[in-house]
Amino acid sequence: MKFAKFAAAGIVGATMALSSMSARAADIVDTAVAAGSFKTLVAAVQAAGLVETLKGPGPFTVFAPTDEAFAALPAGTVEDLLKPENKDKLVAILTYHVVPGKVMSTDLKDDTMAKTVQGGEIKIDLDNGAMINDAKVVTADVAADNGVIHVIDKVIMPAM
Repeated sequence: MKFAKFAAAGIVGATMALSSMSARAADIVDTAVAAGSFKTLVAAVQAAGLVETLKGPGPFTVFAPTDEAFAALPAGTVEDLLKPENKDKLVAILTYHVVPGKVMSTDLKDDTMAKTVQGGEIKIDLDNGAMINDAKVVTADVAADNGVIHVIDKVIMPAM
């Protein structure tokens, strides 16, 4: 598989925090908190009321944008999404990053669509490294007790 070769070649490297999390897996939320590079994502999950869901039995596959990915959004976007009156929009965006089931990198198939919890579909492209829509997978297969996290470099947006 192209993605497996991509990951094996070392182009997709795990950070020390994420690597150590694989050895002592926790649920999706605890894994993201411990990694330290998902403060914005965790705050958004809390504001959206999705913590209990993502701590649930799952399994879930989460394409998790880093803090840098959220920072790259237009100025004021994150702050606006975290307002209580925008909770529905925030839930839609966050659940667009989640696929039901545990999908490891070796399970990904080039040029396929995957249905998200939000109801939309994301495109998987493995031609030039693993891409989810226009976001690059920078770290794959971060194990959690109730699923897996694939770290991405952009916030992907559903059609609204």
